[in-house]
Amino acid sequence: MNKAITEGINFMPPAFQLGLDVWSSGDGTPGSDTYDGAPNAAFVPADADFGGCLELQKTSALQKLRYVGQTPLLPGCYLQIKVRIKAISGNLPSVRVAGWAGGAGGAHVAGVTERTPAVTLTTYGDVVEVTGIVGSGNRGGVDMPWGRAALYGHFGLDLEGPSGGIVRIDDIEITDITGVFLRDMLSLVDVRDYGAVGDGVSNDSAAFEAADAAAGGRRVFVPEGSYFLGETVNLQSEVEFEGTVSMPVDKMLILTKNYNLPAYISAFGNEETAFRKAFQALLNGVDHESLDLGGRKVMITAPIDMQAAVPNRDSYSTRRVIRNGQLEAVDGPAWDTETFTSQATYDPANQRILTNVVNIANIPVGARVTGAGVGREIYVRSKNVGAGEITLNAPLYDAAGTQVFTFHSYKYMLDFSGFSSLSKFNLQNIEFQCNNTCSGMLLAPAGATFALFDCFISRPKDRGITSIGGGCQGMLIDGCQFLSAEEGANVADRTTIAFNVNANDVKLRHNRATNFRHFGVMAGQNHMILGNHFFQGDAVPNGPRTAGIVVVGTYASCTFAENYVDNCSFEWTNEQDADPDFTGGFSFSSMSITDNIFLSGEVAPWFSYIVIKPHGVGHFINGMTVTGNKFRSINGYIDRADRVDTSFSGLNYDRTKNLIFEGNMYHGVSIQSENPLRLEYEQTTVSDNWLIDTEGRLPFGAESRGVQSVVAQGPLTVSDGGIRYLTPYTQSQQGAGQEMIRLRWSEPVRGTVIATVRADK
Repeated sequence: MNKAITEGINFMPPAFQLGLDVWSSGDGTPGSDTYDGAPNAAFVPADADFGGCLELQKTSALQKLRYVGQTPLLPGCYLQIKVRIKAISGNLPSVRVAGWAGGAGGAHVAGVTERTPAVTLTTYGDVVEVTGIVGSGNRGGVDMPWGRAALYGHFGLDLEGPSGGIVRIDDIEITDITGVFLRDMLSLVDVRDYGAVGDGVSNDSAAFEAADAAAGGRRVFVPEGSYFLGETVNLQSEVEFEGTVSMPVDKMLILTKNYNLPAYISAFGNEETAFRKAFQALLNGVDHESLDLGGRKVMITAPIDMQAAVPNRDSYSTRRVIRNGQLEAVDGPAWDTETFTSQATYDPANQRILTNVVNIANIPVGARVTGAGVGREIYVRSKNVGAGEITLNAPLYDAAGTQVFTFHSYKYMLDFSGFSSLSKFNLQNIEFQCNNTCSGMLLAPAGATFALFDCFISRPKDRGITSIGGGCQGMLIDGCQFLSAEEGANVADRTTIAFNVNANDVKLRHNRATNFRHFGVMAGQNHMILGNHFFQGDAVPNGPRTAGIVVVGTYASCTFAENYVDNCSFEWTNEQDADPDFTGGFSFSSMSITDNIFLSGEVAPWFSYIVIKPHGVGHFINGMTVTGNKFRSINGYIDRADRVDTSFSGLNYDRTKNLIFEGNMYHGVSIQSENPLRLEYEQTTVSDNWLIDTEGRLPFGAESRGVQSVVAQGPLTVSDGGIRYLTPYTQSQQGAGQEMIRLRWSEPVRGTVIATVRADK
């Protein structure tokens, strides 16, 4: 690059023969004295070495010679000032190239170097060449780095040392030597050429943006050094970092052309800082919808507060993606779970509020709440310190009154809870390597369609994904693997949970989970749970098994289909009802369980694959389909595939409605449930009162609420062998458990019938 060629700029000052009125004995600024008519200066037209030259007698301690014209100093441009001089007589002075730095409005730019090292003249008549280089950047070989504030200079020389000597000076040359400072690849624009200092203190923001503006399609180069950027910097060019940058938390570095994590790691020299600043740019830049981690592993030493990384954003609802890399937790005290105990009061009429919370300021938002009558996955959604109130993500089923609660504050690799709302945020192809050191991620308290695609949540210490509010609305979890840190623990000793949800419309599809206490605890409605494989067994003979999926809430409107449920169960409960007794509504309703594989091995005989667990009295099944499933127990039979957990209450079988339980396959299951239930019954003695036992084969041990049909298989005969053509009337809900039916004939007969019995109406 040469501005004289490319832009026609003339840097060369006039020759001395054109007059000394443009050569100042001061700084060269307007009004300074010139050598025109000065007694100690004269033009010599014919010198043996120089031709025309200036003869100058040194008459002061510092004799200055400056061109009064303003030589432009452009960003990225480097000028060489060349002086050829020889001593003629008298005292021998020292000589150096010098200048005066001028800024906007003619102001002097203070604090910059304006002189080169001095050269002492030692012999009369010997020509000595003295040079100096001036430019905006602090580059190697630059004698006078003036930065971007200097717009021009008055250049010349200084004579120092004893006075009285006479020298002759050839015409001063100023040439553009920017090309000397260009790297081998001319496509690079060096930020130092635009005033970047790189001392870690000076604010180089303007220099970076100036270099970017001048790049014009070339790359911006940040050489070795530490560059402080005190303002937000938005670079449109591709940037290559050899040095590193530092910035305040609230200032952003936005790399448009090479927006990816490796570029930010090069820029900041620290993986965690780079991840934070890249995420900050993701939520503030408009040119990129995704942050590519570039396959890099980022070592995380402490929880990352994702909202604190973007302090100008309290909420966000534009689609953004982080993809393609690994985040790995480094063990340390920053991950230690904090536990607090506090007395508080719960009133079921105020379903999600704890009042009169002692030491509420110490209890963090996002902490899990435990105590008497507290269900699974209850969290602090928000708190009002002044009012002493905590808002929970869900009601408590039996905690009325005042008690001491325990609050567990787990530490998450990515903590989004600082956002008031976060929507349309995606994580793709990322492994969260928690190393039994931390949990995976904590969602914002509100927001829609948070999504994970093809991610690994590996060995979380406590939780994989935690929702403390509605930030899981419409969440998508597709093609992910959840790998427990408790694979070596027995089922009864496991505490970790892969994920929980509180809001509606979650799509859980084609995931795999291993050896958690629960794969998922899912409150809300309208979930689609499709094609997942989760297994939770151990090597304990006749051992207990926990639920893989827990659906919380009576009206579920849930589809559970084509899953592989391996050594665990599907549980349906209402443990998040503040008043768990049935007082109105639909009760346990709108559930479809179809075409799943249910497998267990070496389990206790009372284990079942589908469990309903009411927490209050009066509940009943009001719409449930269980079809096309494969139930198999190996290495020991189980009693039945379905049951009611009566730890708190049973079901009201009198109100069972719309229950379809058919087309399922059973292997290693003693009692094979159906509804409608087809029974073949043989009466060997004549009687007009046949009592037929359903043998517990109605689903969930239900009562016989009706007989759909009775068909004789062969003749009905009386005691003398005569054949009768009769139709009985039926009575349901017979026997002590009301699980039997009774056929009443007009006369005593014997024979075989097929009776179809229903547990519902």
